[in-house]
Amino acid sequence: MVSTRLRNFSSPPLLTLRVRTAFRSRLTDPVRVFLQVVGFLLTVPLRFQFYFESSPADGTSGVFREALPRFLPMLLLRRRSFSGPLLLLLGAAVCLFYRNRLRSGPRLRSAVLDVQSRRPPEEVLLEETRRWISSLETLHVQVWSQRPLRRAVVLTGHHLVSDPEVQLYQQVLQQMDYEVQLSRYAETSSFLRTDHGVRGWSLLLCLSSSERSCLRRVSFSHLQHHQTVNLLPRIIEAFSDAGEGLCHFYTQSHLTGSELPMMPHACGLINQKLQVPQDPAGADRHSPARAPPPAMVAMVNIYILVTSVKPLTSFLHDISVVTTNQEQQGRPTKLRNFLLQQLGPLTSHDALGQIKKVIGDVLLAALSTNEKQETLSRCVLCYQLLTFTLLFSGSITPVVVQVETDLTFNSLSRDTFEGQITKDLILEDTLHFLSSETQTKGSQYGGCRQTHGICLSEDEFLLLLQFQRQMKTPSAFQLLYPSSSSSSSSSSSSSSSSSSDPLRVSDLLIRISRYYELQRNQSYITDESEERTNQEPALSSSQDLSEGPCVDPLLRQIYSDPPLTLTPPFSPRVKEYRAEVTFDTVTVRIRPQTVSSACRVHLDEHRGPWMANYPVGLGHSRISILVTDDGGEPEPVVLTIYTVHVYRESRPSLPMFGDHVTCGFLQDCGLLVQPGRSCGLQPLIRTQSPLQTCNSGHVPGRWVVPCLSCSDNRTCDWREVAWQPDSCYHPLVDRPLLQDCLTDRKVLFIGDSTNRGMMYFLMERVNSSLEDWGKAHDTLVYRNLNGGQTLVSYSYYPQFWLEKNQRPTFRQALLQLIDRSRPLVNSNLTVLVVGGVQWLNINHLRTVREVLNRESLSDVLVLVKSYGMGFHLPVGGIRSLSLKEVQDLYRENQNIITAAKHHGYEVIDTFSITMGRYKEFLQGRCACHFHDVEKFWSSGLSDDTMSTTRTGPELSSQSVVPDTDQEAWPKALSYHVRGPVNQVYSEILLSRLCSKTRN
Repeated sequence: MVSTRLRNFSSPPLLTLRVRTAFRSRLTDPVRVFLQVVGFLLTVPLRFQFYFESSPADGTSGVFREALPRFLPMLLLRRRSFSGPLLLLLGAAVCLFYRNRLRSGPRLRSAVLDVQSRRPPEEVLLEETRRWISSLETLHVQVWSQRPLRRAVVLTGHHLVSDPEVQLYQQVLQQMDYEVQLSRYAETSSFLRTDHGVRGWSLLLCLSSSERSCLRRVSFSHLQHHQTVNLLPRIIEAFSDAGEGLCHFYTQSHLTGSELPMMPHACGLINQKLQVPQDPAGADRHSPARAPPPAMVAMVNIYILVTSVKPLTSFLHDISVVTTNQEQQGRPTKLRNFLLQQLGPLTSHDALGQIKKVIGDVLLAALSTNEKQETLSRCVLCYQLLTFTLLFSGSITPVVVQVETDLTFNSLSRDTFEGQITKDLILEDTLHFLSSETQTKGSQYGGCRQTHGICLSEDEFLLLLQFQRQMKTPSAFQLLYPSSSSSSSSSSSSSSSSSSDPLRVSDLLIRISRYYELQRNQSYITDESEERTNQEPALSSSQDLSEGPCVDPLLRQIYSDPPLTLTPPFSPRVKEYRAEVTFDTVTVRIRPQTVSSACRVHLDEHRGPWMANYPVGLGHSRISILVTDDGGEPEPVVLTIYTVHVYRESRPSLPMFGDHVTCGFLQDCGLLVQPGRSCGLQPLIRTQSPLQTCNSGHVPGRWVVPCLSCSDNRTCDWREVAWQPDSCYHPLVDRPLLQDCLTDRKVLFIGDSTNRGMMYFLMERVNSSLEDWGKAHDTLVYRNLNGGQTLVSYSYYPQFWLEKNQRPTFRQALLQLIDRSRPLVNSNLTVLVVGGVQWLNINHLRTVREVLNRESLSDVLVLVKSYGMGFHLPVGGIRSLSLKEVQDLYRENQNIITAAKHHGYEVIDTFSITMGRYKEFLQGRCACHFHDVEKFWSSGLSDDTMSTTRTGPELSSQSVVPDTDQEAWPKALSYHVRGPVNQVYSEILLSRLCSKTRN
């Protein structure tokens, strides 16, 4: 046998011509060649037919027509010379071929179809779609010659730059190499003011309060192919409010309430939370009758992404917000997990299908009523996010009760930032889902070439390419429409139709979706394989990764209320930030969110809370955020520390240069401690009679301040605010007199940190500097004050951090302080200062009397520091007083003053002093500290350096800090007690100390 093989085709060898050697000797060369050619021409059509994908109109195989010119020259070249008869025989062979081709064409096609019909339809569809997708991607690569402009314009509307949503867009878009420009509205953006608003940008994001500006300014009919807007005008119009919540598309005459599983009045703006029925008996009449599983009553927010309106393509995010009839607040959860938990594996599968069908039917109905807008709103890459609120009431088929053209989270608690966090996750997933490089610039995709005879416009090509990329890319979105049911019916009809029938774009979308669904079914054989979507099994930004160690200890975002403007802008890799807040911002709620939910976050300490309200004192505060791994160790392992330095501004002040009036105030209108008395600034009428020095430290008074007008506190010079008793004044004690007054005296302090602040103020005043300082929570003794002539001691009480049965009693703490301070003299040379924020009561005063009598110290000078403002802010982890409880404190404070006077004790009424300036607290979670200690470098100062200059009837609250900038070196570390409010009542303490005649 002799074999000749043709190998110049891309397919495997198609023909083997065999000629028996027995005949070779009987035939001349021309005859033998003629028979070989004839045999080849008769067999090639049959063998080539199985490789045809389409047949031209003339009935001749396109593949064969290309192969024949390639074959003949090759055959002729193998014979270097041919006679005339041979050429004649070749011509006859060609004629014979075409005659045989015309006769056998129908029979051959029938044979091919018969062979193809024996293959499973899904296999045929998969192979055809695979080749088509391959061609689509190849064409895209061929024309991708220039990277499009990547400039994003974000219209913020009423959102601040510090708003988490704005920061999210900036952060994610910059990571995607976008140049980001922020503007309030389209009219104020330099890129949107001219050329119909379509010049100089590739992505336009209109936040909720700027949508009307976008729709008014941007001409969607002039958009270029590479431009994307997060609005679809047809969607917005369809679901707009036609009056009293009636959906606009319901106004069409052919639509009635019974045709759709939807409330007709579901498109109004809902500010309040929708109520969940308490039992399935209250199911709406629109709820389709279907055999229900065990009754499920729930309101579910579904978040939909529509990427095209004609044909409709939409996706469903895997996170939903669920509120059941057994819950007060909604909770974010995966929709699939919720249905599985409520209904079981089989019924949950049907329920998810019903959700997709209901939402798909509503979208189709809405878009079918305003098709006339199609030519006016051309935007291939635009998209729209929607919130569908569904009601399950005893049936697995839900009813649509609300549709909003934005992401809404009304059922989630604002206190925990759950709504903002969930919204940010969905927005981030959306940006990444739509970020595939389907944008074009200067490329022509339209036509029929290289797409297997399917003619596509440029818009259609971009739509198909975008859809194919989205189905291929793992994400948190699953396909909603086209649905799997339409895919199945389409695939069966397509496989049985003639290959010459034209395919619509919608058919191609269904084929693409079906192709990837079949791929997943083949790759992941599980019980849920038929429901796997384009995002599975990939991990999305919203997926639960709580199991396992913390391998990525970074923060995704730092959420705060009110929003903090961080400097630099937040980035997971940056660990230190600064922020400023106004004077009126007294608390900031902080919740950090980790990149991986396997990591934990604690505020300030290893076991601190994951979210907290922080009181923001005047000046500098620091918030530490610890990212930890809490698994496997007794104590959390700190992996990363973020620090936020917050600076709170002082009260706005207007310097006085001319005429002004004196205003006074007892209390702030924001916290009415005494409801029956005035609040805020009031004109102060001065008495003309000479004032006397005060004979006690609890004389009623008020704060006074110069202002241009008492009706506007912004016109006041708050640097000059001072405390003024009503009918007397507290003289300031200059330092020489203070040193003389305290010579040979011992001053004992017992109380909390507010009491300790008064002690350090006294030490600095008498020594002109504070060389030693610490946040002591035990007993301290200082013997070197006033040249060694004055002793100051301190005992911390109560030790609240200990268990109650382990805390020293007040009697024990007082006795220990007395023992550490001995020897003591039973006269006013011994001074006991007792008190704190709000722990003191009448029983403590009785204990003081009993202990002093027993220790033969009944004649010592006792000064009682009364209550102070504090614990009035809602701060987690500590007690927080209501307004009524604060008002009760005022009455209890008066009782303590009365009891102290009864025992013959002096009283410093710190409650009245702090009441009007409760916002001016400094660092500390209790918001009760009106002092702080700062350190600075000072040189050796003379004894007269520290002094106060005010000698009038008002007691100034401005601290005097020595000016040491010009002093010579060397300098030593020193401390200064700052805090204008603490200074006032500490000066009153000194005034009362030195008003008594020494024995």
